[in-house]
Amino acid sequence: MRIVIATDHGGFPLKETVIQAVRKAGHEAIDLGTHSIESVDYPDYAQKLGQAIQSGEADRGVLLCGSGIGVAIAANKMKGIYAAICHNTYAARQGVEHDGMNVLCLGARVIGPEIVKEVVPAFLGAEFIGNEPGEKRHARRVGKVQEIERR
Repeated sequence: MRIVIATDHGGFPLKETVIQAVRKAGHEAIDLGTHSIESVDYPDYAQKLGQAIQSGEADRGVLLCGSGIGVAIAANKMKGIYAAICHNTYAARQGVEHDGMNVLCLGARVIGPEIVKEVVPAFLGAEFIGNEPGEKRHARRVGKVQEIERR
């Protein structure tokens, strides 16, 4: 998969760890910045990442900021972007499997590099299960979310 990574200045210290975790999991990492700890606005980077997914340039994304909250809020304003903060492997995996999450949001001031090395592969290794026999309830629920989005 092609994975876009974007961060504001607050998330910048963990960006390289995320990139390495993406590559180690066997995926292509596309770095959308920022490239320093100089202050920038997180909505700009969330939008860049969302547009890359919307256009098909990337399959999924990882967004970082200080808490993960700002980038999650901004990314979820975009059609077809399903972003959530996940600081553990269960949530990162289950968010994809049950909810169709396509953007993992991380707070660099909340978690450290060792957790990132576990959470990112869990997110990337998961697949949506809503189309499997006995799991149709997940597709129904995601469909309801998409209906809300259309309105």
